Amino acid sequence: MKGRILKALRSDEGIVSGEALSRMLGVSRVSVWKHIRNLQACGYPIAGTAKGYCLSGSFDALFPWEFPGRESRMHYFSEAASTMDIAKEMARRGCPHFTVVIAGRQEQGRGRLKRVWLSAEGGLYFTMVLRPPVPTAQATRINFLAALVLAQTLRRLYGIDANVKWPNDILVNGKKISGMLSEMEAESDMVTFINIGIGVNINNDPAGREPGATSLKRIFGKEFSRKELLTGFLDAFENRLESLSLDAVIPEWKLYTLTLGRPVKIVTIRETVEGVAVDVDENGALLLQLPDGSFKKIVSGDCFH
Repeated sequence: MKGRILKALRSDEGIVSGEALSRMLGVSRVSVWKHIRNLQACGYPIAGTAKGYCLSGSFDALFPWEFPGRESRMHYFSEAASTMDIAKEMARRGCPHFTVVIAGRQEQGRGRLKRVWLSAEGGLYFTMVLRPPVPTAQATRINFLAALVLAQTLRRLYGIDANVKWPNDILVNGKKISGMLSEMEAESDMVTFINIGIGVNINNDPAGREPGATSLKRIFGKEFSRKELLTGFLDAFENRLESLSLDAVIPEWKLYTLTLGRPVKIVTIRETVEGVAVDVDENGALLLQLPDGSFKKIVSGDCFH
């Protein structure tokens, strides 16, 4: 109902009367008033006049009703410890494929190797619960597809030169604008669920604490709609996930990467290795040429150019 009210208010240039909303929605005027009050409590700038209601400004909201067709699978928290933790609990309880958990800010946002992901107000922080019918050996291709689609979405919406760094960071002008973290559970050799957590720096500015980071606001000097980016990414990613052969993911990912052909340092739980990034295999493992000329395959880790 909230989504339908907002659609009516956004589609009209002027004021919409309570009576008109009542007829349009098939509910009483008292019910309309209660929903309007709830929307105002959520932060929407809805003004009430003698003639009716109107939106007096824009509001970058990420509530479920802002995503028509996805409402039942969207879960928004103004503040959370970690969307990954919430998504894991929901996945284990059997939530549907493509459930999305969003947080306005995170208290314990994390990246790979238990690093902290700064999650201040203004950024976009979400985790997708995915249940693709794929064997565990191919599961990493889903992560690479998410990074690829996000880079393409940033390019399409904002005209920026977004590229991927192995395994799945997004860089703009050499600085990190997005990072991803994934967790998987499986039964036998088939995936039960893959949770992909994504943080995108949009209207926040982490550069003060992370000099190697950037954001859309820092690049352009203005703020952007988090909902627009999230909607654009989810639509594109779901479409690609359903229609694209996973065999095509890594070759396409390579077209957008800055990692191959350059010296890198790889940090894993067990070791730190340096060499030249030569290639990425069909499941996303990095092939590294060491200083002595030998080769080493790296399945997971943090990469530093």
